[in-house]
Amino acid sequence: MSGSPQIAHPKLVVADTGPLNALANVNCFEFLRELFSELAIPEMVYREATHYSTLPVARAVRQAAWINTIPVQDRVAVEVLRNELDDGESETIVLARELGASLILIDEKLARRKTAQMGLKTIGTLGILVMAKTSGLTPTVRSHLDALKSSSFRMTRKLYDEILQRAGE
Repeated sequence: MSGSPQIAHPKLVVADTGPLNALANVNCFEFLRELFSELAIPEMVYREATHYSTLPVARAVRQAAWINTIPVQDRVAVEVLRNELDDGESETIVLARELGASLILIDEKLARRKTAQMGLKTIGTLGILVMAKTSGLTPTVRSHLDALKSSSFRMTRKLYDEILQRAGE
């Protein structure tokens, strides 16, 4: 990757499409606005999230004036990552580096492994739910986990139990 890492913005989060979609599907999208002072997405994530206008994520992203859509500058870095990751994940990681984000909101295991190799911090959908409970935004994580299980979100029973334990449930 070209360029040197920026100094991290303490509360700036750059998000990938998957967690935005998952949170919108279980009516938890607003947790992001409450938990983070700044949320940015690359243009590809905006396109992916809003492509099917009838999906909850499309409405949520379009209505969220508090989300900044920012173009990625380092197209070469995006192309390098695209050898292993999809377009949205690649742009999310590169944009996070360019902006010096404190966190990347991303769920895909391979993408999280890649961010760890790059020294970047991640949080996923389930981590957001635990943060929401800890912050008093929701009294329970279990109902949201159950809703996620009923959607297309993939989670093992072991992970489900671990998240409940982390949430004190």
